[in-house]
Amino acid sequence: MSRRCPARCATTCCSYCSSATRRGARPARLLAVHQLTAWGLTPGVGGYDAAILVVAELSANAALHGRVPGRDFAVRLAYDERGGVLEIEVSDTHEKCPVPKAPTSDDEEGRGLMLVEAVADRWGISERRGPGKTVWARITEAR
Repeated sequence: MSRRCPARCATTCCSYCSSATRRGARPARLLAVHQLTAWGLTPGVGGYDAAILVVAELSANAALHGRVPGRDFAVRLAYDERGGVLEIEVSDTHEKCPVPKAPTSDDEEGRGLMLVEAVADRWGISERRGPGKTVWARITEAR
């Protein structure tokens, strides 16, 4: 569901919940593709590809590492048309915070947060209302 914030800003927001299972990350990415397209962003231009990558990685982390049985994870997207800034938040109910690691060339996982760090202008972890945490990233279109 997309909505425009109050008239004082040019930010449009979208949020949705997804199942905290291996299958839950894919619909989160597909919904992000749909929403960015609805906002007029184009694949290969500006921050579109970086945003999709960030949603995919953070959603996969929430589904695999932030999973609490019976609880979903939430994705929130916000787009400031004036500043060309995309904000991505993925919240889950697990209290353990993700820690970037330096995987070896033989490791098959562990690169997600390194990718987020590489394509986002900023990213971090914040507390959320209720149990768990929110991992967020900010991407500027012109980056």
